[in-house]
Parts: sequence; structure tokens; C-alpha cells
Amino acid sequence: MSEKLMNGISASRDQAGVMKLDLQCAKNNTDHHTNEITVERLIIRRGQAFSLILSAARLDQNDIEITVETGPGACEEKGTRSSCSTNPQNGIGAAKRWSVKVLSGSSSSVTLSVLCPSDACVGLYSLNVRSGSCACVSAVTVLFNPWCKDDWVFLPDEAERQEYVMNEQGIVYKGVDEYITNISWDFGQFEDDILNICLKLLDLNPKCLKDALEDYSARCNPIYVSRVVSAMINSDDDKGVLMGKWDGSFIGGVVPSNWSSSVDILRRWFKYDCYPVKFGQCWVFAAVMCTVMRCLGIPCRVVTNFESAHDTDQNLVVDEYFTDYGVRPKLNKDSVWNYHVWVEGWMRRPDLSQDSFYDGWQVLDPTPQERSSGTYCCGPAPVKAVREGHTDVKYDVPFVYGEVNADKVTWLVMANGSKKNILSDTNAVGQNISTKAVGSNNRQDITEQYKHKEGSANERASYNEAVKRVTDLKASETPRPNVQMKVSLEGAPLNGAGIRLKLLLKSDNTKAQDLTLKMSAQVMRYTGNPAADVWNHTADVQLQPKTEQTLPFAVPFAAYGPNLLDNNCIKVSVIATDKSDSKEVYLAEKDVVPHSPTLKVTVSGTPLQDSEMTAEVVFENPLTTPLKNCSMTLTGSGLLKQTEQSNTVELGPGQRITLKVTFKPYKMGPRKLVANFDSCTFRDIKSSVDINVRPFTSRLGFLSFSR
Repeated sequence: MSEKLMNGISASRDQAGVMKLDLQCAKNNTDHHTNEITVERLIIRRGQAFSLILSAARLDQNDIEITVETGPGACEEKGTRSSCSTNPQNGIGAAKRWSVKVLSGSSSSVTLSVLCPSDACVGLYSLNVRSGSCACVSAVTVLFNPWCKDDWVFLPDEAERQEYVMNEQGIVYKGVDEYITNISWDFGQFEDDILNICLKLLDLNPKCLKDALEDYSARCNPIYVSRVVSAMINSDDDKGVLMGKWDGSFIGGVVPSNWSSSVDILRRWFKYDCYPVKFGQCWVFAAVMCTVMRCLGIPCRVVTNFESAHDTDQNLVVDEYFTDYGVRPKLNKDSVWNYHVWVEGWMRRPDLSQDSFYDGWQVLDPTPQERSSGTYCCGPAPVKAVREGHTDVKYDVPFVYGEVNADKVTWLVMANGSKKNILSDTNAVGQNISTKAVGSNNRQDITEQYKHKEGSANERASYNEAVKRVTDLKASETPRPNVQMKVSLEGAPLNGAGIRLKLLLKSDNTKAQDLTLKMSAQVMRYTGNPAADVWNHTADVQLQPKTEQTLPFAVPFAAYGPNLLDNNCIKVSVIATDKSDSKEVYLAEKDVVPHSPTLKVTVSGTPLQDSEMTAEVVFENPLTTPLKNCSMTLTGSGLLKQTEQSNTVELGPGQRITLKVTFKPYKMGPRKLVANFDSCTFRDIKSSVDINVRPFTSRLGFLSFSR
């Protein structure tokens, strides 16, 4: 649609003179919570009235007709076309029927109130206003409306609407369940070109390319739209936004951990003819999807699940395999990831029940893992269905249930290839499920929304129900072993130093046991796949009956440092074998993420719109050896028009790299600068600073810092 149709005022001329249409963009967009996108074109939310001013030499208030159309072959039967009139004889219309009434006017100027129905299709519409023989053609973009009670995405709480729809900055959680890290993310859903990119994304989805009329008609439904978005964020079977890559070289693209802004990714996709951007991993896929969902008006939040199972056959059991030297390369595709990130979208689910039981948060996962109805997408899966084990509910509930509550079975693979079940754990999968809290930078633990308390009768009942609905089998129970082992840290693990640990052994036996301990450390990808064996040690210990014993040990930096790559952790494993009975085998394991050095971000200047400020990013090499290929970037929607980047340098021991940027905030409200440091040794260390930008006329403002 041309720019002429999208601006605020249009006009037409005939023998009666000129008719002008004022779209009242600034007023309407403010009323509809879209003025953060722009006030230069009309963007409304469905289910809410907006005003137009029509002026001409002569106007008949009872003879004004408005016609809106979206998509090719628009028709009333599909809800993609609607006409309404100020003539009362035309009636009130049916569902998806727009309506108009006169608010005030004279013979030369009329103010109209136009109501877009709450079940209208979202997207770009042509807007044709006709009076007599004069007509004005313009455009209006319609979004979902979380403020409208009749919209399926209605979210009752205003604080939650501000967080899950309006907030352009957020936090994504990573790491391991015992050491949760976070990165600041720039969603930037209201940057002025992002809405056009999101609509382009909808137009390129395979369903639209196959049957545009049906696809545009289905855009009234947030269930349909969110499922399409889930598929289009990855590029595995369409012209999606991101190409995934989890190992090997990232030459020809961006290392996933380097990203900190959805805006950069979406703009790059759009700029290069919608060719997939290289590369993404789960948190990048999720963050970009959150941007698109919030932009379209669907409340959305990013969620991280620690110890997240990938249950490929969806039997709600994941199998892990060990040898005496550590994790064995996979015998099947089941795995437990250190963490996995998806999003939740808020919407009603009248397709599942009439009593609204499944309404609310729905899991949507754009990371391409398994096909859903032939397409790499996942969800929307009701969180309530996951909690209660209702695995026969659409969409993809068995897969999501497995991610948060599958049982884990550990096998020891013998030299002859045979397997022994050495551990069954009903509690390990699905830990510390996390999202950013409303209105603060705190972490909110939402595990209880996904499952009942581990080990409780309700949790086991939910698991049995889930298994029954998927396989018609009953979950099995495994007896507790006579020897328990646990590996724990002795102090914070620092990247660049040795990692100090201790092994706790506890015996329930009545006799002493002579055990052989085979200890190992492997660098692991966060997806649960081993990347390198870096350390091993063997020791003998006599475990006394009914006692606890502690054995300290350490993994040196020289062993793990050269192999610790992007988003890797270290899995420390101890396998104990009873010398008198080789069938008695016990396992303990610990995932360790070494802490990164500090990246410092400071800001000076008064945070006023269009007033000059300065940001400075500083990193100091803490090692006794040089750091190669060191660089820094700085990004922030509403603050920087584009990402700022330093030169690439080598840092000697104790040397610093500094990036200093002068900028003028161009949007008001809470904003965030996100800095990133990258090198061959320390990959993508992030830090951020919050800036609350005030109007230029005010001399008040404040800075708050987070890291």
C-alpha cells in the first residue's frame, strides 16, 4: 500500500469541490496505545472506536459510507471486507462488521466515530470514505487489543499489559539451575519499521502463499496467528527469520550469543530480501518471537526452563547414557538441555473448552526441534493443560510436558555394548522455570504454574495422567539406591581459574564398601551434547556403613579453558563401582558454568528527550595472558538509532578496551542500553544500564543500573 494512503490526511475532488479526510493519527494512536510506533499513520486496536474528521463544501451526515478491505480478494464472507454507513437504515450488521456514527458536525465538517469489531482480522486495511460522489482513500493498520474485554487476548491487569505488551526491553535467563545468569534484551517492538516487518512476516508464511484469502481471514484468531509466528521465526521449512546452528563454525553469520536486539535481526532479515539471518539458538528465537507478538498486540513473555528435556518420542521419559569416562554420544535423540527458552502468549482457548479452563498463558516455541502437523513450530499449548497432565489437548502438550516434567533414566554402557539402568530420577527435569517479573528486573519463578511440587502426590498423579493419555501405560517406580553421591561447588567458579568441587558420599548399607571412583569433566553444549573431554581422575575410597564422607577435588583452568566455547558449560561426573560387585554402580553429576569477568557500563548527562548524553563501556583483561579478537557493541531502542561497535583489538594482561558513544534519546519512558564484549576466550559478556527518559521540558530524570 502506498505512502499516500498511509499518511494522516487524504483528499479527493469532484465537481462539488474538495473533500478532506483527517485520520486524527496523533489522537487515535495515543488512545489505542500505538503512538510509540508512530503518529504519522493510523494504527488502531480492534474492539475500540477511533475518530475521523471529514470536511467538504457540502456534506450529508446521513450519506457517509466507509469501506475497509484487507488482503487479496477481500470479501464480507471471509471477514476481510466490511462496509458501514451513517444511514440508520443500514442496520447494525453482523460479526466482523465495522460500524460508524456521527459524533458532531455541520454541513461542511463531520466528526465520525468508527468501531472496528473485536474479532476483526489484524493487518493493513485500505480505508475508503465516500460521501455523495466524493471519496477519500487512506489506510489503517489493525492490531489485537489486550485492553478490550471482547478480544481473545484481553489481559485484565494494567501493570501486566505495560510489561507484556508495551515494554520494549526485557531480560532473558540462561545458565544452569544452580547458577542462573541473565542477559538484557532489546525487543524494540515499537521501532517505526518493525510493524511493517511483522506484517511482511505474516504475508510470507506458507499458508498465506498457498491460500492468501483463507490466511487473511484466519488472522482474526490469535491462536492461528501465534502458531504462524512460531513457524516463521525459524527458517527450517519457510522463508523464516532465523537459521539455527548449535555447533561447529559460525563463519558467515553472527555467533548466537552475540545478539542482544530483536530489531537488528528483523531489520537484517527484511533488508536482505527476507533471507534467513545467521545464526540463532533458543533464546534468540524466543526473544525475536516476543518482539513480533508484542508488536501485533498479543501479550507475550520470555520463559526459561532449566534442566529442560527434549523427549523426541514423547513417551515422557528421557534416556541419558554414560560410560566410565563421562557422557556418551547419544544413542538416541533424547537429551536434557541445561536450559531451554520459549515464550508464552496470553489468549483465550474456546477451541478447547467452553468453561475457559485452558484460557491464559500458552506455550509457544519457535526453536525448530520437532514438527507439529508437518511444520517446525510448537503451540499454543495451555500451561494449565501441562500442569494437569492433559496431554491429549492441542497443540503439542505432550512435547511441552516432557520438557518440564519427564522422568530421566540414566544408563551405563558397558564395554560389550550392553546397558545397565543405574539411576531413575523423577525430579531432575524442569527446574526454576523463570521469567522477568512485572514492573521490575527481578526474576519470577513460575515453576508452580507448570507442575505441582516435585515428589507430591498431585505431581505423580499429573505424571500418571499424562502418561496414560499419551501411551495408555502406567508410570514405573524405581527403588532408591543404597549409596547416594552428590557433587557440589566449593566457592564460585571463575572463568580463568581452577574449579574447586567436593564429592559427598553417603551409605545406607550395614557393611563397608570399597569403591572405585572414575571422575571426569566434559565441556558440554547447552543442549546436553558433549563437545570435549577435558579432565579425568581415578581414586579408590572405602565407604563406611551408615556414614557420610567428603572428597575434595578440582578441575584446572588449563584443562577446560581452551575448550570452553560459546554457551558451553562443564559437566563433572563421578561413577562409583563396588569392587566386590561390579553390577553395583552409582552416579553423581554436576553442571558448572564458570562466572565471566565484569563488563562496566556508565552513562552521563541528564536523561531528557533529544538531549545529549554519553555512554562508556569498559572491559579489563583479568588474565595473565593476552585476549585476542576483543570487540564491544552497544544497542538500545529509543536511545540509539543503530548499533554502535568498537574496533577489534588484542588486549594484553591488565589492559582495557573502551567504547564511548554520544547519543540523544529519541523516545521517552524507561529505556535500556545493552553492551556486549566478545573475544576468543570470553564470549559475549553482557551488561546493561536502565535510563528513564523524560520530556525535554522537564529537568527531572534518573538513571538506574543493572548488570
